[in-house]
Amino acid sequence: MSIQEFHVSDSYIYNRSTPLRWIVSHIMRHKWFMFAYVIGVLITNGISVFIPVLTGEAFDVVLGNETASGRSLSTIALIILAIVLVRGCSDLGGQYAMEFIAKRLERDARDELYLNLLGKSQTWHNQQRVGDLMARANNDVRELNGMMMPGFSLLFDSMSALVIPIIVIGTLNWRLLLSPIIFVVLFVLALGRYMQQLGPVSGRMRMQFGKMNATVAETVSGIEVVKINVQEVQEGSKFGRTARLYRDYFVELGVVQAWYLPPLVLGLAITIGFLHGAYMLSQGTISVGDLVAYIGLLFLLRYPTFISTFTFALVEMGFASARRILELMLQETDIDENESGRSEPMEGALEFENVSFGYDDTLILKNISFKANPGETVAIVGQTGSGKSTLTKLVNRTYDVTEGRILIDGVDLREWQLNGLRTQISAIEQDIVMFSRDVAANIGFGVGRDVTHEQIVQAAKEAQAHDFIEQFKDGYHTQVGERGVTLSGGQRQRLAIARAILTDPRILILDDATSAIDSATEDRIQTAINRVLTGRTTLLITHRLSQIRRADRVIVLEDGKILDQGTHQELLDRCVLYQRIFGKKDEATSD
Repeated sequence: MSIQEFHVSDSYIYNRSTPLRWIVSHIMRHKWFMFAYVIGVLITNGISVFIPVLTGEAFDVVLGNETASGRSLSTIALIILAIVLVRGCSDLGGQYAMEFIAKRLERDARDELYLNLLGKSQTWHNQQRVGDLMARANNDVRELNGMMMPGFSLLFDSMSALVIPIIVIGTLNWRLLLSPIIFVVLFVLALGRYMQQLGPVSGRMRMQFGKMNATVAETVSGIEVVKINVQEVQEGSKFGRTARLYRDYFVELGVVQAWYLPPLVLGLAITIGFLHGAYMLSQGTISVGDLVAYIGLLFLLRYPTFISTFTFALVEMGFASARRILELMLQETDIDENESGRSEPMEGALEFENVSFGYDDTLILKNISFKANPGETVAIVGQTGSGKSTLTKLVNRTYDVTEGRILIDGVDLREWQLNGLRTQISAIEQDIVMFSRDVAANIGFGVGRDVTHEQIVQAAKEAQAHDFIEQFKDGYHTQVGERGVTLSGGQRQRLAIARAILTDPRILILDDATSAIDSATEDRIQTAINRVLTGRTTLLITHRLSQIRRADRVIVLEDGKILDQGTHQELLDRCVLYQRIFGKKDEATSD
């Protein structure tokens, strides 16, 4: 199993070694339906070939020629009717089975990819384009459905419709196999050339679609910036370039399909077959009925010939999508959930030992060391870009340290079971994320379905959010827009504080949690926060003196290093940077 932050222990294990094996492992999960489909197709095509054979026999009866079976026209007609009825039932059963497999493949692949994305680390997600991820999760997964139904369904159906008539032609007279054999050889060569051209174009099409989707997602998510800077024309041109390239690949695919040669080969084979059959009839080697049956069987080859241009394109598009999905799922992340690790309740003792962290050999934090005893509040201050928020993200293993280690209750973070660690650490950040759900669901997000409405209301009251929630038309059932766009900054932060209160964490991280709240509301919220902080270890990022003064210790960061640490007054007395940040404010407050 690949490194993941999260996985479902009883989830079905698929073979991801190659796209083909991955698809087959999905199909084999429903092998009885595949078996039913194969049987249905073989029955359908196996009895269909008897219709031209019986038609030829009917010609001989009408012409007065004796037939081996000695059947009358009425008997032949009844047999053909029975064949049509049986063929209809077997075809219906087979197509239902394949439709079931196709829908389940799409569903199971989407579930598998979604769980895999949940298991990727934050570092991995930071490097991805959301639009491309959505293209793979939606459109590429949907292509798997089309690959199976009608793609593979028609492909297998047509291939069996190619083989069975040729076998029956051989039973009529082996000499009649000349034209079908020539056709099969040329058909295989033409298909090989077709697939060789089709594969690369299909892959480029799916890749360009992901890029086009990513361009749309980035523009829509940043629409406010686009409009403020009057860049609509530029963004429209950018999308136009990606869309035109996708169109060009589509046209290239059409050119490849236009040069599909098997229909020409079939026309040649039927012509040769008719001439050959007519010659054998003139020689008395075959009867008129045999010739009619032979031509009818040759015309059955039209179905696999003409349908293959469509089916092979669908199958190749499906494999291109499967490769893109697998490429995503096989990318390993740097954080493992450590399922067998420590998960018992923590006291909250926190220690950084010579911790460094960075991306691509560029360190953001360097040699950070400090301790926080259970229940203590440590304020972290520094200028913009000093690494304050990054430091706090190491505590819940959003990121993993590059050097050194972080201990909780004397145990390295990496020895904790990830779920057990994160359920006891709560963070309220500047950029509050709300989901497109109602207010109650957003507050209770951190504790799942076990929370009661009364507990949600109590947490909202403690976070000073209850009053404004009650003013909404639907109260706690009011739907929140995506990312909380229907709420003000202060409302989002109060809901986030209520969410944190409800999780009852042992370690609490506040990253400018009251930055979007007015002073009057902050006083009320601070009272609730002070109660929540009691007995909990807290890392506090803020520039508000009212909060810093309550901290047991203040750490000053500069360029990713600890410049100094101590109480507020100690730092005012000796730290120049701290004096520059807070000195004047402190004097103004004291006055």
